[in-house]
Parts: sequence; structure tokens; C-alpha cells
Amino acid sequence: MAKGYVIAHIAVDDMGKFGEFAAVAGPAIAQYGGKMLVKNPASEVREGECGSLCVLLEFESKAQAVTFYESAEYQAAIPIRNSCSTTTLTIVEGLE
Repeated sequence: MAKGYVIAHIAVDDMGKFGEFAAVAGPAIAQYGGKMLVKNPASEVREGECGSLCVLLEFESKAQAVTFYESAEYQAAIPIRNSCSTTTLTIVEGLE
């Protein structure tokens, strides 16, 4: 079974408030079996427009990544994130 990935590009406006988001999102990621593979606060955007913070989460499957994203725990974190940043987030299935 192919892994599932959550890819987020985030432009953070308020790092203090973003820390509050991370404090809620982190336990939700772990609860749903997610593993943070990338958290780069200074990624080099070469094409297009997106935030300089890039996050890559790995889950056992795309279905598990969707379950995490749709969970009550993560949904509670989204308004906090949205209050202090702009995010582009994608869920994809990896190659087998």
C-alpha cells in the first residue's frame, strides 16, 4: 500500500500564534500516525507563490492522511492556523 502525504506551504504572519497552532496540531498528527518528514522555515520557492514554511507529513496511506485532516482534533487547529497564516495544503498518494 502506498503512503499518504500532506504537503503544506505556509506564509506565517504571527509566529507566536503559529506556535499555538503547532501545540494543537502536533498531538493530532501523532494520534493519527503521522510522521513529520520536512519542516523547513526557509524553503527556497523557485516557482509560483507560496509561503516559505514547507511541511511534509507522512501517513500509512492517503486514506489515513485524509482521516487525520478531517479529524475533530485537526479541524480544531485550523482556525488557529488561519488566524496567523495563509496556507496551501495538498494530500497526495505516494508511489508504491
